Amino acid sequence: MPEFFRLSKFFVFFFVLSILVSCKKESPVIHSIDPKIGKAGETLTVTGEYFGKERGESYVTIAGMVPTNSSYLNWQEDQISLKLPESGESGLIYVHVNGRKSNGALFSNQTTLPQPPQGEDTGPEPRITSIEPRSAPTGSLISITGNNFGSSRGRNGVLFSWNAETRSPAPEEAREPAFIEVAETEFGYELWNDREIRLRIPDGAASGNLKVRTFRGDSRPVFFEISGKPGTKIFRDKRSYTITYSVDLQINEADKPNTLYLWIPLPAVSAAQRNIELLSRNVDPFIENYRGTSLYKLDDLEANSSLRINFSWQVEVYAVETSIQPQSIRQDANSPAAVYTRNAPLIPSDDPLIKKQSGELLGRERNPYIKARRIYEWFIAAINIQDAAADDLPNDAVAALEAKQADPYTAALLYCAMLRSAGVPCLPVSGVLINRSRQAVRHYWAEFWIDGFGWIPVDPALGAGAVPPSFAPRPGHASFYFGSMDNQRIAFSRGQNTFSQMDPRGRAVSHTRSYALQNLWEEAVGGIDSYSSLWGDVAITGMYVQ
Repeated sequence: MPEFFRLSKFFVFFFVLSILVSCKKESPVIHSIDPKIGKAGETLTVTGEYFGKERGESYVTIAGMVPTNSSYLNWQEDQISLKLPESGESGLIYVHVNGRKSNGALFSNQTTLPQPPQGEDTGPEPRITSIEPRSAPTGSLISITGNNFGSSRGRNGVLFSWNAETRSPAPEEAREPAFIEVAETEFGYELWNDREIRLRIPDGAASGNLKVRTFRGDSRPVFFEISGKPGTKIFRDKRSYTITYSVDLQINEADKPNTLYLWIPLPAVSAAQRNIELLSRNVDPFIENYRGTSLYKLDDLEANSSLRINFSWQVEVYAVETSIQPQSIRQDANSPAAVYTRNAPLIPSDDPLIKKQSGELLGRERNPYIKARRIYEWFIAAINIQDAAADDLPNDAVAALEAKQADPYTAALLYCAMLRSAGVPCLPVSGVLINRSRQAVRHYWAEFWIDGFGWIPVDPALGAGAVPPSFAPRPGHASFYFGSMDNQRIAFSRGQNTFSQMDPRGRAVSHTRSYALQNLWEEAVGGIDSYSSLWGDVAITGMYVQ
Protein backbone atom coordinates (compact mmCIF):
# COMPACT_ATOMS: atom_id res chain seq x y z
CA MET A 1 0.00 0.00 0.00
CA PRO A 2 2.70 2.58 0.89
CA GLU A 3 4.41 1.81 -2.43
CA PHE A 4 1.11 2.31 -4.23
CA PHE A 5 0.61 5.70 -2.59
CA ARG A 6 4.16 6.72 -3.44
CA LEU A 7 3.54 5.84 -7.06
CA SER A 8 0.19 7.63 -7.02
CA LYS A 9 1.82 10.75 -5.63
CA PHE A 10 4.50 10.55 -8.30
CA PHE A 11 1.96 10.31 -11.12
CA VAL A 12 -0.11 13.16 -9.65
CA PHE A 13 3.03 15.31 -9.40
CA PHE A 14 4.02 14.43 -12.98
CA PHE A 15 0.49 15.20 -14.22
CA VAL A 16 0.38 18.60 -12.49
CA LEU A 17 3.87 19.40 -13.73
CA SER A 18 2.87 18.58 -17.31
CA ILE A 19 -0.14 20.90 -17.01
CA LEU A 20 2.03 23.71 -15.68
CA VAL A 21 4.53 23.26 -18.48
CA SER A 22 1.78 23.23 -21.09
CA CYS A 23 0.34 26.44 -19.62
CA LYS A 24 3.65 28.19 -20.16
CA LYS A 25 3.76 27.60 -23.90
CA GLU A 26 4.85 30.67 -25.74
CA SER A 27 2.79 32.46 -28.37
CA PRO A 28 4.08 32.04 -31.93
CA VAL A 29 6.43 34.77 -33.18
CA ILE A 30 7.11 35.71 -36.81
CA HIS A 31 10.64 37.00 -37.48
CA SER A 32 10.44 37.26 -41.26
CA ILE A 33 8.60 36.14 -44.40
CA ASP A 34 10.04 35.40 -47.83
CA PRO A 35 9.03 36.72 -50.27
CA LYS A 36 7.45 39.90 -48.92
CA ILE A 37 6.01 40.57 -52.37
CA GLY A 38 4.75 37.54 -54.29
CA LYS A 39 1.96 36.09 -56.38
CA ALA A 40 -0.32 33.05 -56.45
CA GLY A 41 1.41 29.68 -56.72
CA GLU A 42 4.74 30.83 -55.29
CA THR A 43 6.13 29.30 -52.11
CA LEU A 44 5.92 31.50 -49.02
CA THR A 45 8.34 30.77 -46.17
CA VAL A 46 7.53 32.05 -42.68
CA THR A 47 10.45 32.03 -40.24
CA GLY A 48 10.09 32.46 -36.50
CA GLU A 49 9.63 30.37 -33.35
CA TYR A 50 7.05 28.51 -31.26
CA PHE A 51 5.15 27.24 -34.33
CA GLY A 52 5.07 23.67 -33.02
CA LYS A 53 6.77 20.57 -34.38
CA GLU A 54 3.75 19.69 -36.54
CA ARG A 55 0.74 21.60 -37.83
CA GLY A 56 -2.12 19.71 -36.22
CA GLU A 57 -4.94 22.24 -35.78
CA SER A 58 -2.61 25.21 -36.29
CA TYR A 59 -2.95 27.39 -39.39
CA VAL A 60 -1.80 30.56 -41.16
CA THR A 61 -3.98 33.47 -42.26
CA ILE A 62 -3.07 35.77 -45.15
CA ALA A 63 -5.04 39.03 -45.25
CA GLY A 64 -7.77 37.26 -43.28
CA MET A 65 -7.94 34.21 -45.53
CA VAL A 66 -7.11 30.66 -44.39
CA PRO A 67 -5.26 28.59 -47.07
CA THR A 68 -6.48 25.06 -47.81
CA ASN A 69 -4.81 22.06 -46.13
CA SER A 70 -3.12 21.13 -49.41
CA SER A 71 -1.35 24.51 -49.49
CA TYR A 72 1.01 23.60 -46.62
CA LEU A 73 4.35 22.14 -47.74
CA ASN A 74 6.25 22.07 -44.45
CA TRP A 75 5.57 22.88 -40.80
CA GLN A 76 8.38 23.00 -38.26
CA GLU A 77 9.04 24.66 -34.91
CA ASP A 78 10.80 27.61 -36.55
CA GLN A 79 9.67 27.54 -40.19
CA ILE A 80 6.50 27.12 -42.25
CA SER A 81 6.31 26.75 -46.02
CA LEU A 82 3.09 26.98 -48.05
CA LYS A 83 1.85 27.79 -51.54
CA LEU A 84 0.29 31.22 -51.94
CA PRO A 85 -3.43 30.81 -52.77
CA GLU A 86 -5.00 31.99 -56.01
CA SER A 87 -7.38 34.42 -54.31
CA GLY A 88 -4.77 35.95 -52.03
CA GLU A 89 -4.80 39.63 -51.19
CA SER A 90 -2.24 42.05 -49.77
CA GLY A 91 -2.39 42.20 -45.98
CA LEU A 92 -1.04 40.89 -42.70
CA ILE A 93 0.12 37.29 -42.21
CA TYR A 94 -0.47 35.61 -38.84
CA VAL A 95 0.37 32.18 -37.43
CA HIS A 96 -2.28 30.65 -35.13
CA VAL A 97 -1.14 27.93 -32.72
CA ASN A 98 -3.31 26.45 -29.94
CA GLY A 99 -5.51 29.52 -29.78
CA ARG A 100 -2.53 31.89 -29.70
CA LYS A 101 -1.89 34.41 -32.44
CA SER A 102 1.51 35.66 -33.61
CA ASN A 103 2.52 39.21 -34.47
CA GLY A 104 1.61 40.29 -38.00
CA ALA A 105 3.95 40.42 -41.02
CA LEU A 106 2.93 42.40 -44.09
CA PHE A 107 2.65 40.52 -47.40
CA SER A 108 1.89 42.25 -50.70
CA ASN A 109 0.29 40.49 -53.67
CA GLN A 110 2.35 41.49 -56.70
CA THR A 111 -0.63 41.36 -59.04
CA THR A 112 -2.55 43.98 -57.02
CA LEU A 113 0.33 46.36 -56.28
CA PRO A 114 -0.17 49.86 -57.64
CA GLN A 115 2.45 51.09 -60.09
CA PRO A 116 3.58 54.61 -60.93
CA PRO A 117 1.73 55.89 -63.98
CA GLN A 118 3.59 55.71 -67.25
CA GLY A 119 3.74 58.30 -69.98
CA GLU A 120 2.97 62.02 -69.88
CA ASP A 121 1.09 63.53 -66.95
CA THR A 122 -2.13 65.06 -68.21
CA GLY A 123 -3.98 65.91 -64.99
CA PRO A 124 -3.52 68.38 -62.12
CA GLU A 125 -2.99 65.64 -59.50
CA PRO A 126 0.50 65.02 -58.09
CA ARG A 127 2.51 62.31 -59.84
CA ILE A 128 5.31 60.18 -58.31
CA THR A 129 8.03 59.09 -60.73
CA SER A 130 10.62 57.73 -58.29
CA ILE A 131 11.47 57.23 -54.61
CA GLU A 132 15.05 56.97 -53.36
CA PRO A 133 15.74 54.71 -51.64
CA ARG A 134 12.83 52.31 -52.28
CA SER A 135 13.33 50.67 -48.88
CA ALA A 136 14.46 52.26 -45.59
CA PRO A 137 13.95 52.12 -41.80
CA THR A 138 11.75 54.42 -39.71
CA GLY A 139 13.28 57.88 -39.31
CA SER A 140 15.36 57.63 -42.49
CA LEU A 141 15.51 60.44 -45.02
CA ILE A 142 13.96 59.64 -48.42
CA SER A 143 13.45 61.68 -51.58
CA ILE A 144 10.31 61.60 -53.74
CA THR A 145 10.52 63.03 -57.25
CA GLY A 146 7.72 63.75 -59.68
CA ASN A 147 5.58 66.78 -60.49
CA ASN A 148 2.51 68.75 -59.41
CA PHE A 149 3.54 68.58 -55.72
CA GLY A 150 3.07 72.34 -55.32
CA SER A 151 5.65 75.06 -54.76
CA SER A 152 5.34 74.78 -50.95
CA ARG A 153 3.92 72.24 -48.53
CA GLY A 154 1.16 74.26 -46.93
CA ARG A 155 -1.44 71.66 -45.99
CA ASN A 156 -0.08 69.12 -48.48
CA GLY A 157 1.46 65.93 -47.16
CA VAL A 158 2.91 62.48 -47.80
CA LEU A 159 0.98 59.49 -46.51
CA PHE A 160 2.50 56.11 -45.57
CA SER A 161 0.64 52.87 -44.98
CA TRP A 162 -0.39 52.12 -41.39
CA ASN A 163 -1.71 48.84 -39.99
CA ALA A 164 -3.58 47.80 -36.88
CA GLU A 165 -4.74 44.42 -35.68
CA THR A 166 -8.51 43.93 -35.78
CA ARG A 167 -10.66 41.53 -33.81
CA SER A 168 -12.11 40.06 -36.99
CA PRO A 169 -9.77 38.84 -39.75
CA ALA A 170 -12.32 39.48 -42.52
CA PRO A 171 -10.66 40.06 -45.91
CA GLU A 172 -12.59 43.28 -46.47
CA GLU A 173 -11.09 44.69 -43.27
CA ALA A 174 -7.65 43.63 -44.36
CA ARG A 175 -8.10 45.48 -47.65
CA GLU A 176 -9.30 48.69 -46.05
CA PRO A 177 -6.47 51.22 -46.51
CA ALA A 178 -5.15 53.24 -43.59
CA PHE A 179 -2.44 55.87 -43.75
CA ILE A 180 -0.25 57.97 -41.49
CA GLU A 181 1.37 61.28 -42.34
CA VAL A 182 4.82 62.43 -41.32
CA ALA A 183 4.77 64.63 -38.20
CA GLU A 184 7.08 67.26 -36.74
CA THR A 185 8.00 65.01 -33.80
CA GLU A 186 9.39 62.63 -36.46
CA PHE A 187 11.53 65.51 -37.79
CA GLY A 188 9.17 66.39 -40.61
CA TYR A 189 9.83 67.59 -44.11
CA GLU A 190 13.27 68.88 -45.16
CA LEU A 191 12.30 70.04 -48.67
CA TRP A 192 9.09 70.57 -50.62
CA ASN A 193 8.86 71.98 -54.11
CA ASP A 194 6.88 71.17 -57.23
CA ARG A 195 9.19 68.33 -58.34
CA GLU A 196 10.86 66.99 -55.18
CA ILE A 197 9.95 66.19 -51.57
CA ARG A 198 12.50 65.18 -48.94
CA LEU A 199 11.18 63.82 -45.67
CA ARG A 200 11.78 61.32 -42.88
CA ILE A 201 9.74 58.15 -42.52
CA PRO A 202 7.33 58.62 -39.59
CA ASP A 203 6.84 56.45 -36.55
CA GLY A 204 4.14 53.83 -37.19
CA ALA A 205 4.68 53.65 -40.96
CA ALA A 206 4.31 50.14 -42.44
CA SER A 207 5.33 48.58 -45.73
CA GLY A 208 2.67 49.25 -48.33
CA ASN A 209 1.28 52.09 -50.41
CA LEU A 210 2.76 55.59 -50.25
CA LYS A 211 1.08 58.60 -51.82
CA VAL A 212 1.31 62.39 -52.04
CA ARG A 213 -1.78 64.40 -51.10
CA THR A 214 -2.35 67.98 -52.29
CA PHE A 215 -5.36 70.27 -52.63
CA ARG A 216 -5.56 69.05 -56.24
CA GLY A 217 -5.97 65.42 -55.16
CA ASP A 218 -3.91 62.32 -54.36
CA SER A 219 -1.17 60.77 -56.44
CA ARG A 220 -1.41 57.18 -57.55
CA PRO A 221 0.07 55.08 -54.73
CA VAL A 222 3.51 53.49 -55.02
CA PHE A 223 4.75 50.57 -52.92
CA PHE A 224 7.36 51.43 -50.29
CA GLU A 225 9.03 48.99 -47.90
CA ILE A 226 9.86 49.80 -44.28
CA SER A 227 13.00 47.76 -43.63
CA GLY A 228 15.56 47.13 -40.92
CA LYS A 229 13.32 47.37 -37.87
CA PRO A 230 14.93 45.93 -34.72
CA GLY A 231 11.57 44.72 -33.44
CA THR A 232 7.81 44.96 -33.84
CA LYS A 233 5.18 47.51 -32.91
CA ILE A 234 1.53 46.44 -32.84
CA PHE A 235 -1.51 48.74 -32.68
CA ARG A 236 -4.71 47.08 -31.45
CA ASP A 237 -7.94 47.47 -29.44
CA LYS A 238 -9.21 50.74 -30.89
CA ARG A 239 -11.32 52.98 -28.67
CA SER A 240 -13.17 56.05 -29.92
CA TYR A 241 -13.72 58.87 -27.44
CA THR A 242 -15.89 61.96 -27.68
CA ILE A 243 -14.46 64.75 -25.54
CA THR A 244 -15.33 68.34 -24.67
CA TYR A 245 -13.45 71.18 -22.97
CA SER A 246 -13.88 74.93 -22.73
CA VAL A 247 -12.46 78.30 -21.67
CA ASP A 248 -14.63 80.85 -19.81
CA LEU A 249 -13.56 84.51 -19.91
CA GLN A 250 -14.81 87.38 -17.77
CA ILE A 251 -13.65 90.83 -18.82
CA ASN A 252 -13.91 93.20 -15.86
CA GLU A 253 -12.12 96.40 -16.87
CA ALA A 254 -11.13 97.17 -20.45
CA ASP A 255 -10.57 100.08 -22.83
CA LYS A 256 -10.26 99.88 -26.60
CA PRO A 257 -8.14 98.98 -28.44
CA ASN A 258 -7.29 95.66 -26.81
CA THR A 259 -6.54 92.08 -27.78
CA LEU A 260 -6.58 88.80 -25.87
CA TYR A 261 -4.69 85.86 -27.35
CA LEU A 262 -5.47 82.27 -26.30
CA TRP A 263 -3.46 79.16 -27.15
CA ILE A 264 -6.00 76.31 -26.77
CA PRO A 265 -4.50 72.78 -27.03
CA LEU A 266 -5.72 70.28 -29.61
CA PRO A 267 -5.61 66.48 -29.22
CA ALA A 268 -2.16 65.38 -30.38
CA VAL A 269 -1.77 63.34 -33.56
CA SER A 270 0.43 60.23 -33.36
CA ALA A 271 0.64 56.69 -34.69
CA ALA A 272 -1.55 55.51 -31.78
CA GLN A 273 -3.91 58.52 -31.66
CA ARG A 274 -5.55 58.99 -35.03
CA ASN A 275 -8.49 60.28 -37.06
CA ILE A 276 -9.07 63.28 -34.81
CA GLU A 277 -12.30 64.94 -35.91
CA LEU A 278 -13.69 68.29 -34.79
CA LEU A 279 -17.37 67.80 -33.97
CA SER A 280 -18.23 71.33 -32.90
CA ARG A 281 -16.90 74.67 -31.64
CA ASN A 282 -18.72 77.93 -31.06
CA VAL A 283 -15.96 80.40 -32.04
CA ASP A 284 -13.61 80.12 -35.01
CA PRO A 285 -9.88 80.57 -34.29
CA PHE A 286 -7.46 83.10 -35.73
CA ILE A 287 -5.16 80.21 -36.74
CA GLU A 288 -6.66 76.73 -36.99
CA ASN A 289 -3.62 74.69 -35.96
CA TYR A 290 -0.58 76.56 -34.73
CA ARG A 291 1.90 73.84 -33.67
CA GLY A 292 -0.71 71.77 -31.88
CA THR A 293 -2.96 74.58 -30.64
CA SER A 294 -5.79 76.70 -31.96
CA LEU A 295 -4.68 80.32 -31.66
CA TYR A 296 -7.49 82.74 -30.81
CA LYS A 297 -7.22 86.52 -31.29
CA LEU A 298 -10.06 88.31 -29.53
CA ASP A 299 -10.13 92.03 -30.35
CA ASP A 300 -11.74 94.99 -28.57
CA LEU A 301 -13.40 93.10 -25.75
CA GLU A 302 -15.99 95.09 -23.81
CA ALA A 303 -15.77 95.77 -20.08
CA ASN A 304 -18.17 93.69 -17.96
CA SER A 305 -18.56 91.13 -20.75
CA SER A 306 -18.13 87.37 -20.79
CA LEU A 307 -17.31 84.76 -23.41
CA ARG A 308 -17.10 80.97 -23.52
CA ILE A 309 -15.12 79.05 -26.15
CA ASN A 310 -15.87 75.34 -26.27
CA PHE A 311 -14.72 72.36 -28.31
CA SER A 312 -16.01 68.87 -28.99
CA TRP A 313 -13.76 66.25 -30.63
CA GLN A 314 -13.81 62.62 -31.58
CA VAL A 315 -10.49 60.82 -31.10
CA GLU A 316 -9.42 57.25 -31.95
CA VAL A 317 -6.88 55.72 -29.56
CA TYR A 318 -5.07 52.39 -29.98
CA ALA A 319 -3.20 50.30 -27.44
CA VAL A 320 0.47 49.87 -28.39
CA GLU A 321 2.66 46.84 -27.78
CA THR A 322 6.34 46.75 -28.73
CA SER A 323 8.93 44.01 -28.80
CA ILE A 324 12.60 44.95 -29.31
CA GLN A 325 15.70 42.93 -30.10
CA PRO A 326 18.34 45.24 -28.55
CA GLN A 327 21.22 43.57 -30.37
CA SER A 328 19.63 44.57 -33.72
CA ILE A 329 19.56 48.30 -32.96
CA ARG A 330 21.76 50.37 -35.26
CA GLN A 331 22.34 53.90 -34.05
CA ASP A 332 22.58 56.78 -36.52
CA ALA A 333 25.48 59.10 -35.67
CA ASN A 334 23.68 61.92 -37.53
CA SER A 335 20.19 61.19 -36.22
CA PRO A 336 18.01 64.32 -36.07
CA ALA A 337 16.47 62.82 -32.92
CA ALA A 338 19.45 64.31 -31.06
CA VAL A 339 17.28 67.42 -30.66
CA TYR A 340 15.40 65.46 -27.99
CA THR A 341 18.56 65.02 -25.90
CA ARG A 342 18.95 68.74 -25.22
CA ASN A 343 18.60 70.45 -21.88
CA ALA A 344 15.27 72.28 -21.42
CA PRO A 345 13.64 74.31 -18.61
CA LEU A 346 11.33 71.45 -17.62
CA ILE A 347 13.88 68.75 -18.50
CA PRO A 348 17.23 69.70 -16.90
CA SER A 349 19.32 66.93 -18.45
CA ASP A 350 22.55 68.89 -17.84
CA ASP A 351 21.97 69.07 -14.09
CA PRO A 352 25.01 67.53 -12.30
CA LEU A 353 22.88 65.43 -9.93
CA ILE A 354 20.87 63.94 -12.80
CA LYS A 355 23.99 63.25 -14.87
CA LYS A 356 25.69 61.65 -11.87
CA GLN A 357 22.72 59.33 -11.14
CA SER A 358 22.39 58.26 -14.80
CA GLY A 359 26.14 57.65 -15.05
CA GLU A 360 26.19 55.45 -11.95
CA LEU A 361 23.30 53.37 -13.28
CA LEU A 362 24.56 52.90 -16.84
CA GLY A 363 28.35 52.71 -16.59
CA ARG A 364 29.70 52.02 -20.07
CA GLU A 365 26.41 50.79 -21.55
CA ARG A 366 25.95 52.10 -25.10
CA ASN A 367 22.69 50.51 -26.24
CA PRO A 368 19.91 53.14 -25.99
CA TYR A 369 17.12 50.62 -25.37
CA ILE A 370 19.02 48.95 -22.52
CA LYS A 371 19.78 52.40 -21.08
CA ALA A 372 16.08 53.32 -21.10
CA ARG A 373 15.06 50.01 -19.53
CA ARG A 374 17.75 50.12 -16.84
CA ILE A 375 16.77 53.65 -15.79
CA TYR A 376 13.09 52.64 -15.75
CA GLU A 377 13.74 49.61 -13.55
CA TRP A 378 15.75 51.71 -11.10
CA PHE A 379 13.14 54.45 -11.27
CA ILE A 380 10.09 52.42 -10.23
CA ALA A 381 12.09 50.74 -7.45
CA ALA A 382 13.87 53.80 -6.02
CA ILE A 383 11.40 56.68 -6.52
CA ASN A 384 8.29 56.83 -4.35
CA ILE A 385 5.66 57.86 -6.92
CA GLN A 386 2.22 58.92 -5.69
CA ASP A 387 -0.82 58.93 -7.92
CA ALA A 388 -1.63 62.66 -7.45
CA ALA A 389 0.16 65.89 -6.67
CA ALA A 390 0.42 66.94 -3.04
CA ASP A 391 1.74 70.08 -1.33
CA ASP A 392 4.63 68.22 0.28
CA LEU A 393 5.85 66.64 -2.99
CA PRO A 394 8.68 68.16 -5.08
CA ASN A 395 7.63 70.40 -7.94
CA ASP A 396 10.45 69.80 -10.42
CA ALA A 397 12.66 67.01 -11.72
CA VAL A 398 15.80 67.80 -9.72
CA ALA A 399 13.92 68.13 -6.43
CA ALA A 400 12.14 64.85 -7.15
CA LEU A 401 15.48 63.08 -7.59
CA GLU A 402 16.87 64.60 -4.41
CA ALA A 403 13.83 63.59 -2.35
CA LYS A 404 13.25 60.28 -4.18
CA GLN A 405 9.58 61.30 -4.31
CA ALA A 406 7.42 62.25 -7.29
CA ASP A 407 3.94 62.44 -8.74
CA PRO A 408 3.14 61.53 -12.39
CA TYR A 409 4.15 65.03 -13.57
CA THR A 410 7.61 65.18 -11.96
CA ALA A 411 8.15 61.45 -12.62
CA ALA A 412 7.71 61.93 -16.38
CA LEU A 413 10.00 64.99 -16.43
CA LEU A 414 12.70 63.29 -14.33
CA TYR A 415 12.62 60.12 -16.46
CA CYS A 416 13.03 62.24 -19.61
CA ALA A 417 15.86 64.22 -18.05
CA MET A 418 17.74 61.06 -17.02
CA LEU A 419 17.39 59.53 -20.49
CA ARG A 420 18.47 62.74 -22.20
CA SER A 421 21.49 62.99 -19.91
CA ALA A 422 22.42 59.49 -21.13
CA GLY A 423 22.06 60.51 -24.80
CA VAL A 424 18.70 58.79 -25.38
CA PRO A 425 16.12 61.01 -27.18
CA CYS A 426 13.05 61.35 -24.97
CA LEU A 427 10.02 63.63 -24.66
CA PRO A 428 7.27 64.06 -22.03
CA VAL A 429 3.64 63.45 -22.99
CA SER A 430 0.74 65.26 -21.31
CA GLY A 431 -2.94 64.40 -21.41
CA VAL A 432 -5.64 62.59 -19.49
CA LEU A 433 -6.40 59.06 -18.29
CA ILE A 434 -9.96 57.78 -18.58
CA ASN A 435 -11.12 55.77 -15.57
CA ARG A 436 -13.95 53.25 -15.29
CA SER A 437 -16.41 56.04 -14.47
CA ARG A 438 -15.45 57.78 -17.73
CA GLN A 439 -13.83 60.61 -15.84
CA ALA A 440 -10.70 62.24 -17.25
CA VAL A 441 -7.73 62.58 -14.89
CA ARG A 442 -4.69 64.66 -15.85
CA HIS A 443 -1.67 62.47 -16.41
CA TYR A 444 1.90 62.53 -17.72
CA TRP A 445 4.12 59.88 -19.30
CA ALA A 446 7.02 59.69 -21.77
CA GLU A 447 8.28 58.34 -25.11
CA PHE A 448 11.87 57.61 -26.14
CA TRP A 449 13.23 57.26 -29.67
CA ILE A 450 15.14 54.33 -31.17
CA ASP A 451 16.72 54.90 -34.59
CA GLY A 452 15.18 52.63 -37.20
CA PHE A 453 12.19 51.83 -34.98
CA GLY A 454 10.49 55.00 -33.74
CA TRP A 455 8.91 56.11 -30.47
CA ILE A 456 8.55 53.70 -27.54
CA PRO A 457 6.06 54.62 -24.76
CA VAL A 458 6.85 54.51 -21.03
CA ASP A 459 4.61 55.37 -18.06
CA PRO A 460 6.79 55.52 -14.92
CA ALA A 461 3.86 56.37 -12.62
CA LEU A 462 1.58 53.50 -13.67
CA GLY A 463 4.59 51.19 -13.89
CA ALA A 464 5.32 51.95 -10.24
CA GLY A 465 1.69 51.26 -9.28
CA ALA A 466 0.69 54.91 -8.74
CA VAL A 467 -2.82 54.37 -10.12
CA PRO A 468 -5.61 56.98 -9.89
CA PRO A 469 -8.90 55.90 -8.27
CA SER A 470 -11.20 53.82 -10.52
CA PHE A 471 -8.54 53.44 -13.21
CA ALA A 472 -7.88 49.89 -14.45
CA PRO A 473 -4.18 49.45 -15.32
CA ARG A 474 -2.95 46.58 -17.45
CA PRO A 475 -1.90 43.36 -15.66
CA GLY A 476 1.80 43.13 -14.91
CA HIS A 477 1.95 46.92 -14.86
CA ALA A 478 5.67 47.11 -14.03
CA SER A 479 6.68 45.31 -17.22
CA PHE A 480 3.76 46.40 -19.42
CA TYR A 481 4.24 50.15 -19.04
CA PHE A 482 7.79 49.98 -20.32
CA GLY A 483 7.42 49.63 -24.08
CA SER A 484 3.64 49.30 -24.26
CA MET A 485 0.67 51.54 -23.56
CA ASP A 486 -3.06 51.17 -22.93
CA ASN A 487 -5.86 52.83 -24.90
CA GLN A 488 -7.36 54.52 -21.83
CA ARG A 489 -5.75 57.92 -22.38
CA ILE A 490 -5.78 60.93 -24.68
CA ALA A 491 -2.61 62.96 -25.32
CA PHE A 492 -2.68 66.73 -25.87
CA SER A 493 1.05 67.44 -26.16
CA ARG A 494 4.14 65.41 -27.02
CA GLY A 495 7.07 67.41 -25.76
CA GLN A 496 6.66 70.96 -24.51
CA ASN A 497 5.21 73.46 -26.97
CA THR A 498 7.18 76.70 -26.73
CA PHE A 499 5.56 79.81 -28.20
CA SER A 500 6.74 83.41 -28.54
CA GLN A 501 4.57 86.26 -27.36
CA MET A 502 2.54 87.95 -30.06
CA ASP A 503 3.40 91.38 -28.65
CA PRO A 504 6.49 92.14 -26.50
CA ARG A 505 4.30 94.47 -24.40
CA GLY A 506 1.73 91.74 -23.77
CA ARG A 507 1.02 90.32 -20.32
CA ALA A 508 1.50 86.56 -20.62
CA VAL A 509 -0.10 83.84 -18.50
CA SER A 510 1.07 80.22 -18.26
CA HIS A 511 -0.44 77.17 -16.55
CA THR A 512 1.54 74.32 -15.04
CA ARG A 513 0.40 70.73 -14.61
CA SER A 514 -2.40 71.17 -17.11
CA TYR A 515 -3.53 68.65 -19.74
CA ALA A 516 -0.91 70.06 -22.16
CA LEU A 517 2.69 71.17 -21.65
CA GLN A 518 3.13 74.62 -23.19
CA ASN A 519 4.74 77.85 -22.01
CA LEU A 520 1.97 80.24 -23.11
CA TRP A 521 -1.78 79.97 -22.62
CA GLU A 522 -2.96 83.60 -22.56
CA GLU A 523 -1.63 87.03 -23.53
CA ALA A 524 -3.41 90.34 -22.90
CA VAL A 525 -2.43 93.32 -25.05
CA GLY A 526 -3.60 96.94 -24.85
CA GLY A 527 -6.43 98.18 -22.68
CA ILE A 528 -7.42 95.00 -20.82
CA ASP A 529 -6.83 96.04 -17.20
CA SER A 530 -8.66 93.23 -15.40
CA TYR A 531 -10.02 89.89 -16.54
CA SER A 532 -10.34 86.30 -15.33
CA SER A 533 -10.21 82.98 -17.14
CA LEU A 534 -11.38 79.50 -16.22
CA TRP A 535 -9.95 76.61 -18.25
CA GLY A 536 -12.31 73.69 -17.84
CA ASP A 537 -11.08 70.12 -17.48
CA VAL A 538 -11.46 67.62 -20.30
CA ALA A 539 -14.77 65.75 -20.09
CA ILE A 540 -15.54 62.38 -21.70
CA THR A 541 -19.00 62.52 -23.25
CA GLY A 542 -18.90 59.25 -25.20
CA MET A 543 -16.83 56.11 -25.65
CA TYR A 544 -17.01 53.33 -28.20
CA VAL A 545 -14.98 50.13 -27.92
CA GLN A 546 -14.36 48.28 -31.20
